[in-house]
Amino acid sequence: MSRTRGPGAEPGRGWLLRLVIAFAFAQGAVSMARPAVSYRALALGADETAVGVIAGVYALLPLFAAVPLGRRTDHGRCAPLLPLGVVLISGGCALSGVVSSLPAMAAWSGVMGLGHLCFVIGAQSIVARQSAPAEQDRNFGHFTIGASLGQLGGPIAAGALISGESGALGRTSALALLVSAGVCAVALTSLWRIEHRRTPGSRAMKQPAKVPVTTILGARGVPAGIFISMAVLSSTDILTAYLPVVGEHRGIAPATVGLLLSLRAAATIACRLVMTPMLRLLGRTALLTTSCLLAGLLCAGMVLPVPVPVLAVMLAALGFCLGAGQPLSMTTVVQAAPAEARSTALALRLTGNRLGQAAAPAAAGLIAGTAGAAAPFALLGALLLAAAGLGLRGGRAPRASSVPPEPMPVRDREQDDSVPLADPNRT
Repeated sequence: MSRTRGPGAEPGRGWLLRLVIAFAFAQGAVSMARPAVSYRALALGADETAVGVIAGVYALLPLFAAVPLGRRTDHGRCAPLLPLGVVLISGGCALSGVVSSLPAMAAWSGVMGLGHLCFVIGAQSIVARQSAPAEQDRNFGHFTIGASLGQLGGPIAAGALISGESGALGRTSALALLVSAGVCAVALTSLWRIEHRRTPGSRAMKQPAKVPVTTILGARGVPAGIFISMAVLSSTDILTAYLPVVGEHRGIAPATVGLLLSLRAAATIACRLVMTPMLRLLGRTALLTTSCLLAGLLCAGMVLPVPVPVLAVMLAALGFCLGAGQPLSMTTVVQAAPAEARSTALALRLTGNRLGQAAAPAAAGLIAGTAGAAAPFALLGALLLAAAGLGLRGGRAPRASSVPPEPMPVRDREQDDSVPLADPNRT
């Protein structure tokens, strides 16, 4: 028997396509700006330590804003965070390109990171709210395609604009930052009608009390989702940072290293495109565990001095395995967290990501300095193997429909009722 969707239900998936497009431009701008910031800092006389501090401010400053933003989103609309994030990213990029002091560059790098945090919290919360529980894995997988597209195109665009010849590094890196500001601004054109109106009566419902952070972190599945996300993101960051170093030691040309990194990003996109059939075949827990296990083994294998063709195959397989971790960890956290604190749980997941982005490169640098350039990949292998174990133990997060219906908004109850329609195999 068919059911008629309520006035607050999701009318098609056009909102998701527009969100993916906006995310691709926002992420592309950030992926373009971050190396440009480092090059511009070098042009202004920064040493390696100063470059590391400027890069660290991007990751550390948003740590203090993540949970308050999540709290605000749990009890209000998500959509206003998206244009706010775009404005902060564009402003941080543009002003990083025009200032001439390193402290100012660090400050605007932090603004850029705060804008990225605003956009991602708002976007992830919209996907969680407007997707039926049976559709969350698929929709989060499609959503993260936008990030992969940005990560694929941003560094290529930065490399095409930045030149160190004839003392042009400062001028070309500033140009790249200004262009990245314009690229991010394009995201505003896709943000219309992203968030749907709440059902009548949901505004009149009593606002639930704030759920303590300790309660959210104590829910089965939330710590596992946070750690898996941190391990996967740290692996991507360290791979991008240290593959050029490994290539230098093994005599691999920079152009070849760039192609290898692009191959990794393309394989990640391919994984997310086929997420739905893989979930049907394996299920979330098995897919999450298997992908982290294989990624850990492949990362550890990067220590071996293999030929370039073998390295290309390993990176393609690694990129495919890493593609599953982020969207599935989002669903794990959303379905494990209390219904009235899902945005806060996603914000805690992003906090874990930022901590990983700050701590993992420092640990990798320490290991590389003592055991060789390829040694950080052994660290990544251990991280991912630990994530696989957590995925097996904590990946079976409670479904959102198991939450008692009393404190849930009207719209969430309607989404739970629609699960049998969204999954024809469920009886």
